[in-house]
Amino acid sequence: MDPTTLIGPENSLGLPAPFWFIEFFKVLGFALHMVPMNLWYAGLIISAILSVRGSVNSKRFARRLIKQMPFFIAFGINLGIIPLLFTQVAYYQVFYPSTILMAWPWFTVIGLLMVAYYGTYIYALQIRNDHITRLGLAAGWMSTVMFITIGFLFANNFSLMVNLAAWPGLWQSTSVAGAPLGIALNLTDPTLWPRWLMMLGLAVTTVGAYIIVDAAFFARKESDAYKRWIPRAALIIYTIGIVKFAITGTWYFFLALRPDVRALMLSAPYVVLTIITAVAPGLPWLLILSQRKGVTRRLALLTGLAQFGVIALNAVSRQAVQNADLGKYLD
Repeated sequence: MDPTTLIGPENSLGLPAPFWFIEFFKVLGFALHMVPMNLWYAGLIISAILSVRGSVNSKRFARRLIKQMPFFIAFGINLGIIPLLFTQVAYYQVFYPSTILMAWPWFTVIGLLMVAYYGTYIYALQIRNDHITRLGLAAGWMSTVMFITIGFLFANNFSLMVNLAAWPGLWQSTSVAGAPLGIALNLTDPTLWPRWLMMLGLAVTTVGAYIIVDAAFFARKESDAYKRWIPRAALIIYTIGIVKFAITGTWYFFLALRPDVRALMLSAPYVVLTIITAVAPGLPWLLILSQRKGVTRRLALLTGLAQFGVIALNAVSRQAVQNADLGKYLD
């Protein structure tokens, strides 16, 4: 079956704005969304682990981060609307069919997000009041699992959106009398797992960079012992994230991407973007390393800006790959 027969019909009125305009704000919105999203995506996991098995300073940082989570989540959700809306405008022909194929898992995102949000609030309020119960701990861990699940479902939909070759098989295996049941998942796509894990690695690096920013600008009243602990902890967390990002990124680029897409990203002028995106996490790592004897506001600001640059480059590269994946199906 020709997968192009499942693509949505083209709007005869065209796009409501120039394509470059839509794409620019889609990428910008995604980059802005990824900052707080990374902090809750990996931050909840890191905080949950440090609050149980960490040192006194580790637990102190975990408490600081958890108390800030409601703000990060609210801010990230609002910023996430921007790229999602622009995706629906520019890529409606493939976004809606992929969403229909996995409709029920996609619908669960709303419920998972609401429960995870409330769970985070419960845990954060208990930490703020210095009274943590079993309910609070359970709510924190539950929210962590739910946010990871949400990330996995988003990775499913956005990888399925460009994996048109899999549509006919998924439709035929999850339909009754030609009507899709909406229970498909893009589990056999070779790009799904490395893409999802690569984003988690990037999220860990963002938490590592944020530790420095938080210490420089928001932790002035913390003890000297805590401030001495910060650079080493940030370097360890960022190093773990950068190694994970490198391993899964290599898996994604060299083993999972379609050969024609990989060839495009290694040809001029895209090869410059590919190389810069791959090595960019090294700059925040070096800035964190340079503060191993003490965090300064100037270097902390540069660390935060450099990490945003890493995220923005990743967003641009993802967009280039997405366009290459869809190039042979959409005009």
